[in-house]
Amino acid sequence: MRSAVGDFSLTSGDFRLIFVLAATMDANRTYEFRCPVHGFVKLNDWERAIVDHPAFQRLRRIRQLAWTDYVYPGASHSRFEHSLGVMHTASRLYDAVWEKSQDILTGELRYNRDGLQRHRQLVRLAALLHDVGHAPFSHASEDLFPRRSDGERYQHEEYTAAIIRSELRDVIENHPANTANYGFRAEDIAALVQGATGAKQALFWRQIISGQMDADRMDYLLRDSLHAGVRYGSFDLNRIAATVVAVPDPEAETLRLGVSEGGAHAAEALVLARYFMFTQVYFHKTRVAFDHHLKGALAAMLPGGLFPSPVDADLHRFLEWDDWKVLGQLPATENEHAKRLAQRNHYREIFHTQEVPNERDRAQLEQLKNALGLLLAAEASAGKSWYKSGPSDIPVVSEALEGQAIPLSLYSNVVGHLKPNAQVLLYVRPEDVEIARAKKREVLGEEK
Repeated sequence: MRSAVGDFSLTSGDFRLIFVLAATMDANRTYEFRCPVHGFVKLNDWERAIVDHPAFQRLRRIRQLAWTDYVYPGASHSRFEHSLGVMHTASRLYDAVWEKSQDILTGELRYNRDGLQRHRQLVRLAALLHDVGHAPFSHASEDLFPRRSDGERYQHEEYTAAIIRSELRDVIENHPANTANYGFRAEDIAALVQGATGAKQALFWRQIISGQMDADRMDYLLRDSLHAGVRYGSFDLNRIAATVVAVPDPEAETLRLGVSEGGAHAAEALVLARYFMFTQVYFHKTRVAFDHHLKGALAAMLPGGLFPSPVDADLHRFLEWDDWKVLGQLPATENEHAKRLAQRNHYREIFHTQEVPNERDRAQLEQLKNALGLLLAAEASAGKSWYKSGPSDIPVVSEALEGQAIPLSLYSNVVGHLKPNAQVLLYVRPEDVEIARAKKREVLGEEK
């Protein structure tokens, strides 16, 4: 078939070519939005199409910090804005590593400029989608994930990978920007998110998505701190971006994400910011109580007391759950925890150990638990490590030692001596506080 357009004669093949060219030109468009943390953040047309997908828009209805806004009223932000921020931060880190480590990347990973640009887009997509598998109220409800056949509980990363492979497959694989330039499969992104061997050469970049100095951690510390109205999560992101490098690891025959010596204290501050945010915000005694009530309320709402699995049709049912659905069902849920959430009548902390309990702490804890008996309504334990030495230790490239890499846990006296938080908190019902305090005074020998 031929069609005359002015003095030109076009075949059906020409029409297809024009369509592809027009789609590609449109795919090169960029969009900007304002972010309270990073300023202007840019999206290309492909990324915007993914953001517009219902599976991603669901993140608008999942709060980043669960019920933390009942303690810090401003902390009602969502996984949606965090995911966009992680994509932006991951891009900054990617570009910075390439700028400072071109020789290493081309020598060790055989990158050329086209390969670099290709994997930059892959990292952006993985960063954008890394949290699409979160359940309502984020981490607070993950104890209600079902168990796999091996007995271990599913993780939100497995839900994320399943959503990428199924719900998001079409918008990923069939967008003109992908078909014309990259040819990525949904599996490529899922493999990078999970750290699977299928990520191949790109596996190095997963350290930007998930690691001890990753874009996820950098964004949530700054964002959560901002919305909560505290300063605990502050660290120098600009300094890290100015000093981040790829570091050869001869023992593992791979590359590690590290910093030059000038960025060592900025990396140290990142670790400390995480410590302060967990102890002051994430593990706040009242927030912990609300997490307990949330799990109790959800167990009463969910069929069988658990979320659907990330397998086949169950995944579609899982995606139907978000904060709005939970809040809508809360008033009608005949359950103590649901009522306490609705009325903000949470359990009260009656005792807590030190962050690193000593023998006296542990003895007092057991004595008080025995004395409280049925008055003890809940017990919570932090069980949080702030920094992991070993293979995941952040390498610091020392100028004094002619480029030798020193693990941050050895370079920093502060980081090297941070001990895991093993604090234990005990709670009683509000109506039992006075009698519980009397028992506490009796057991611990406290004055009234």
